[in-house]
Amino acid sequence: MKLYPLFADLSRRAVLVVGGGAVAERKVAALLGAQAQVTVNAPTLTPQLQRWAAAGRIAHRRDAFREAWLERVWLVVAATSDAELNRLIATVAGLRRIFVNVVDDAALSSFHVPAVVDRAPLTIAISSGGEAPMLARLLRERLETLLDHSLGALATLAARLRRRIRLRHPDLAARRRFYESLFAGPVAALLRQGRPGEARLAAERALAAAPAAPVGSVVLVGAGPGDPGLLTLRALRALNEADVILHDRLVSVEVLELARRDAERIEVGKQSGHHHTTQDGIHALLLQHARAGRRVVRLKGGDPFVFGRGGEELEFLRAHGIPYEVVPGITAAVACAAYAGVPLTHRDRAQSVRFVTAHCQSSRDTLDWAALAQERQTLAVYMGVAELGVLQAQLIGHGRAPSTPFALVENGTRAEQRVVTGCLANLAERATFHAVRSPALLILGEVAALAPSLAWFGQPALGATVHDIRAPQAEDPAAADVLAAVHRA
Repeated sequence: MKLYPLFADLSRRAVLVVGGGAVAERKVAALLGAQAQVTVNAPTLTPQLQRWAAAGRIAHRRDAFREAWLERVWLVVAATSDAELNRLIATVAGLRRIFVNVVDDAALSSFHVPAVVDRAPLTIAISSGGEAPMLARLLRERLETLLDHSLGALATLAARLRRRIRLRHPDLAARRRFYESLFAGPVAALLRQGRPGEARLAAERALAAAPAAPVGSVVLVGAGPGDPGLLTLRALRALNEADVILHDRLVSVEVLELARRDAERIEVGKQSGHHHTTQDGIHALLLQHARAGRRVVRLKGGDPFVFGRGGEELEFLRAHGIPYEVVPGITAAVACAAYAGVPLTHRDRAQSVRFVTAHCQSSRDTLDWAALAQERQTLAVYMGVAELGVLQAQLIGHGRAPSTPFALVENGTRAEQRVVTGCLANLAERATFHAVRSPALLILGEVAALAPSLAWFGQPALGATVHDIRAPQAEDPAAADVLAAVHRA
């Protein structure tokens, strides 16, 4: 169920609550906090509801529910233990186009009451769509411990200054920067220390100061291979500070959704055979937006400095005097191997790991194939799906055992992750059979035999069959061990 988040102004507006028990009391308390005009319909009331009725804070109707009571009502809450009565209330309210909440019945409700973190006038509402209210309450409890109570005073101060801030900073980007300094600088610190008078004076001084000319900058951010949970805190902060985001094609939608909503997003991704934006074009965009005073995030899949051309972009920025910084990301080899259950190094199987890219003729011609074919090392091959046949032939031709296990991880760390396993002798054949497409990372080496037994994420590996494995030489006990492991998989 997808709900549209909404904050309703119920001040001096009529609301009907049907039910007089403990649940109804909680609903009435929240409604009174919103200054609603509450009528409670129930034969009996809790002691607290009775006190509110006696004090004139709520109206009380004792007789049975009547549809006529819905005249001029903005909201209805059904909080009785009578399921049929709750259903009736939901039906007649729906016919009158009045929003209704039926306690503990999401299907009958046209609005849900969220768990609330109150830092008035700042309010944070959490909803699970009625499916897991206890989880929403747990999240509220965690947020209560994270959000200082001075945030309410900070929001009030910002509201008082809002018109003057807009006049002082008509440019949206400049206004955003002023608010950020207000919310994260000395003014916020003074409010946390319980010094509201000094905080107000500090805000006045900041507002009166001459606005500084905007200075553009670029942050190279590693987005990881797709799972948004693998972003660093610094990466998340950069995404929420960005005015412009230049992102690769392979950056996941889930990661982009964590960025600031009003940031301009520009896809500059490159795909084998289909270069949407040249590297020179990317450089030009970085320069254009940074010189315009914008904060630019160059968002790259994986890590910017592992086959991400991050070094080239920094050299360009430095040559043109653009301030920059780098936020590392989890590179695909590390993340995909972890999510596939493959340790890149292992005391008994691999003492080293090599990161390799072989996506075109020029890159594969410069590789030291003899060194790559050595045993007891792990190869992590990026962008190599189109060259698997070449990789297979070159490695076997330079002495790597045909029985060497591999794990081919497609869409690693994402919900659609697939892992194809087998041995080097049938690498290209199995990739073709399972229609493996990029993004995919090849892990080749003795450690890959562990994928079927150590995998923990997504679907089980698409393992090799006995017929896919060629018998090792009888005098090669190490290869026999690997072969046995792949057979067991």
